[in-house]
Amino acid sequence: MNLDGFVVGPAVGSTPDILALLGDRSTLARQQTAYRIEEAGSSADVTAYRRLRRDAFVREQRLFAHHDLDGRDSDPRTVVMVAKDPHGVVVGGVRLGPVDDGPDFGWWQGGRLVVARQARGARGIGAALVRAACAWAETQGVLRFDATVQTRSEVLFQRLGWQRVRNTTVAGAPHVLMRWPIGRIAALVAATKSPLGPLLTALNPPPGFVGDDGAPVPGTDMIAACDAIVPSMVERDPDWAGWCAVLVNVNDLAAMGAAPLGLLNAVGARDAAHAARVLAGLARAATAYGLPVLGGHTQLGVPAALSATALGRTDRPVPGGGGRPGHAIRLTADLGGGWRSGYRGRQWDSTSHRRSDELRTMTAAVAAARPAAAKDVSMAGIAGTLGMLAEASNCRAVLDVATTPRPSNASVGDWLTCFPGFAMLTADSPSALPLPAGPATSAVCGELTTGAGVGLRWPDGEITEAVTSTVTGMGTA
Repeated sequence: MNLDGFVVGPAVGSTPDILALLGDRSTLARQQTAYRIEEAGSSADVTAYRRLRRDAFVREQRLFAHHDLDGRDSDPRTVVMVAKDPHGVVVGGVRLGPVDDGPDFGWWQGGRLVVARQARGARGIGAALVRAACAWAETQGVLRFDATVQTRSEVLFQRLGWQRVRNTTVAGAPHVLMRWPIGRIAALVAATKSPLGPLLTALNPPPGFVGDDGAPVPGTDMIAACDAIVPSMVERDPDWAGWCAVLVNVNDLAAMGAAPLGLLNAVGARDAAHAARVLAGLARAATAYGLPVLGGHTQLGVPAALSATALGRTDRPVPGGGGRPGHAIRLTADLGGGWRSGYRGRQWDSTSHRRSDELRTMTAAVAAARPAAAKDVSMAGIAGTLGMLAEASNCRAVLDVATTPRPSNASVGDWLTCFPGFAMLTADSPSALPLPAGPATSAVCGELTTGAGVGLRWPDGEITEAVTSTVTGMGTA
């Protein structure tokens, strides 16, 4: 999202006469001068912003003796947002960026909010700068956004939706640490998984594997898994949809430690040409994974649709709800590849370029290691899927952001909420060995505790809530 050109207030001279008739002096004062919020686009903008800071924090408030510059000003990742009047003069600004010089773990801090003395008051420039900073941070995949504000500004930040964390001091003056609540993970969980419990109650699934990725077939050593592909994806990207129909089912079987036996598919398409593209992607993936297509159903002249059912075999299925408090959480993920074209930030393609032997090594890893619990990462993302594992295990999960394996070119927010191709979450004894998953990267990155939900643990040891309660409402497996 580009905030360049974000205009606050109508153009000069457009004030409705009704405001004057009603005597609304506050609104009239705010609308006398329009101003723009944008990213500082030149060194001149940054210099003007720093001049305002020096005037306010050194000369006016005397918080600093000579200047208020620090290491964040020299960090090339730091973003400066400025407010400009109709003449292009910088009348306010704020900076934001990662909290320190190390890797960007999705923990950013805003600060040095300033508005020129002559521009303060009813115009709302400071509030607009804060809102712009929040929007910018969220578009960059930030999951924790803090600001240390002067005590007198606490009311403004609370009015804008920020939450108070604790008292602190800056330059010997009392300040308050505030936090912007980013609900990206909770929103994804609510959209993809929260309705499942009430919806599926009538089906009365057998205990032991409630909410699992596949289902043991009673009286056999067979595992069945079934997934449908989002119709819009089948329509606009049919080859990739066909590939994913195999991918997600193989991952479901793999999470339960089952060796794949075969796959059935059902395809709906507007015409034969479209159906052929779907089936070409499906056939290509089936060959890559060594999974025979046993049969299925194809219907033409209908809206795009695709679902597949896979069968596998194991006499000791690994449950998704086998975790216990004290178990270590491990993420094993293929960090190769990149964002699928058209799905940046949502779908990571780590599989379509892999050799068949690499794919089969990864999907056999759970069966080889046999952890206490395992789930493949679904459309609920890493954090949401971890919440499902914890819920089925009647536990709470804490995910360590800094130790979670992640591609270097994916933000924390995107990575924890995307579909990552191949990624397995497992719970087991802290001394358990890594999954033998070939090219995938594996690391312990959290633990199960008592309670519910998912917390994110940051490098400073603080834990923020990603999921406050259960994910699906289906309960303990």
